[in-house]
This record gives sequence, C-alpha cells and structure tokens, in this order.
Amino acid sequence: MHRVAISSTGLYIPPEIISNDELVLAFNRFAEQENAAHAEEIAAGSRSAIPPSSVEFIEKASGIKRRYVMEKSGVLDPTRMYPRLQPRPDTQISLMAEIGVAAARDALTRAGRQAQDIDGVICAAANMQRAYPAMAIEIQTALGIKGFGFDMNVACSSATFAIELAVNAVKTGSARAVLVVDPEITSPHLAWKDRDCHFIFGDVCTAILVERLEAAPAGAFEVLGTKLQTTFSSNIRNNAGFMSRAEDRAPTERDQLFYQEGRKVFKEVCPMAAEHMVKHLADHDLAPAGVRRFWLHQANLAMNQLITRRMLGRDATAEEAPVILDEFANTASAGSIIAFHRHHDDFKRGEVGVICSFGAGYSIGSVIVRRD
Repeated sequence: MHRVAISSTGLYIPPEIISNDELVLAFNRFAEQENAAHAEEIAAGSRSAIPPSSVEFIEKASGIKRRYVMEKSGVLDPTRMYPRLQPRPDTQISLMAEIGVAAARDALTRAGRQAQDIDGVICAAANMQRAYPAMAIEIQTALGIKGFGFDMNVACSSATFAIELAVNAVKTGSARAVLVVDPEITSPHLAWKDRDCHFIFGDVCTAILVERLEAAPAGAFEVLGTKLQTTFSSNIRNNAGFMSRAEDRAPTERDQLFYQEGRKVFKEVCPMAAEHMVKHLADHDLAPAGVRRFWLHQANLAMNQLITRRMLGRDATAEEAPVILDEFANTASAGSIIAFHRHHDDFKRGEVGVICSFGAGYSIGSVIVRRD
C-alpha cells in the first residue's frame, strides 16, 4: 500500500459577480410584478403576496454577501430570473468540461505535473450537464490524460467522497495520480424566484490532485484518513431528471429545482457533522483541539459556527474555520475545497487539518490531512 497525499488544488472563478444589492433589486422588482398581476387573488386571500427580500435578510440568514456566476443578465431580469446560457454544438467542449479543464490545469501547474503523470479523472459535482458521455471523460480527453474517467454525484459532499475514491486508487496502486474535478454550475438549478433560497448558490470549479506521497512535491498534505456517512432525508431535494418528461412535468415546476426545509436541515445536519468529525479524528487518536484548521462546507455561516462550537466547546476563530461563502456563496461540493485552497499555505510540517463537506442525502465526507 502507498501513502497518499493531496499535492495541490486548482480554482476556476466565473467571470461575473452578483452582489446582494443587485440580487435584491431584481427579486423585489419580480415580486412587485407578480403581486400586481395577481392582486385580486391576493386581496381575496386565495393567494399569498410575495414578500420582498433585503440585503439584511440575506446576510443574517446565510452570511453571504455576493456570488460568482457564469451569466448574470438572465438572473437579474425580473421577467426571467435564471441564467442565459448558450447551447453548444457537440463538436465544441461543453461548458462544464471547459471550466473543469481550467481548474485542473491550475492544480497541475501548482504541482508541476503534466498530463502524462495522471492516470484518472473523477468529475464530482452536485449537478451534471448531461447524463452521458461522462463529463470526466471529456475533461480527461481535453487535458490529454490517458487512463480512465468517470462521473459521480453525492450532492454537496461530492468532492470529499471523490477524494476517498481517488485516495483508494492511489493507495492500492491502481493509479499513480488522480484528479478530482468539481465543476459546480449551480445557478441554473437555483429557484431565483423563491425568497427563502434565491441568494444561496454561486458557480465555481475546483480541482484536487491526489498522488503518492513519495512522488508529491515538498509541502504536500498527506491524507491520514477519509470517512464517509450517508442517511436518507428529503429535506434537501431536486426532483428533475430524465423521467420528468415521461411524467409530463414542466421544468418550471417548483420541485424541478433546488428546494429544502432549511430549519430541519440546520437542526439535523449540524450535530451529525460535528459527531462525524469527532469520531473520525478519534479513529486516528486525534481530538478537535489538536486540529489546526477545519475547512468546512460553505453553505451557511451559522451552521459552521455551531458545528465547530460543538466540537471545540467554544467559538472557533476565523483562522481555525475560515469562511469563503461571503465571497462565493454556497458552491455545493466545491466550498470546502475553496476554503482549503485559499487557507493552507501557512501550515507547518506536522500540523493537521480536516476537510469536511455535508449536504443532501444526508451525506457527510471528511478528509484528515497532515502537512508533510
């Protein structure tokens, strides 16, 4: 068995930014239009008026201040409220593969690696652009990597679950190095017309290079262990899929987009995630107090604060549990990887950190790493 390391990470940031001010202005115009169009039903009590949103509401509910997106004009059009993405011919690289390649090249460059050094690509994301052929194979081919590629989806835990698969492939010798790529184009599946969630998601892509520790560059992070957990819940859900057409469902129906029972998710996931990490650390004779940094899933600031408080018995500092969702919003499985990407350079040799994601499923994945 080989010892395994995360050698580098890569990041692709989309070209456009939507501030909370812009988002609130567009949403409130939409709400005014809808309420005016249905004024009689609202007055009769057969329909509820859409309440306005506000910057204060968004930041208090989530900690989010802005988000990156692939296209903003459609989102900010009160008559549309979703991105305007152009279809591409089959002969052109797909949008998801394009940003996957960009993040992967960033990771390869940072580690000083070439395509011939990599044996596999796992494309792990909450939403795939298509059913087949696999996005991973398109990314693999565009990068010039020989070997294998496949897609996987565990919602917001996709990246950490994929890291375990990559680690096991390298550990057992079936691959020298594997790229995990997380192209999270979440804006098309967000219900921008729903006040309770219209601010949640942003677009991004991350990449993680997993390879043998003996071959990794100086300063890589050895993977001490991975741990996965799932338990079924419908509290975070999206029912869109290939069967929707056969069910005569319209893509505009509410359950064909992201929806959640936010309070239930908060109440149920926070203790699960804290307990998961404590147990995982204990498996390696470690305790939360001995962890230099927790790179957590970036869905909600209050969730992360509660999770670290349950583990540490006190509020975590910004250094102990860095936050990036104020800039990026919730980027599904990429969030914890962005936090790691942005906040690991100051680690000293031997210091330990935990990458952890949690989301729909419910699913929780954690990766314990130590600076080599």
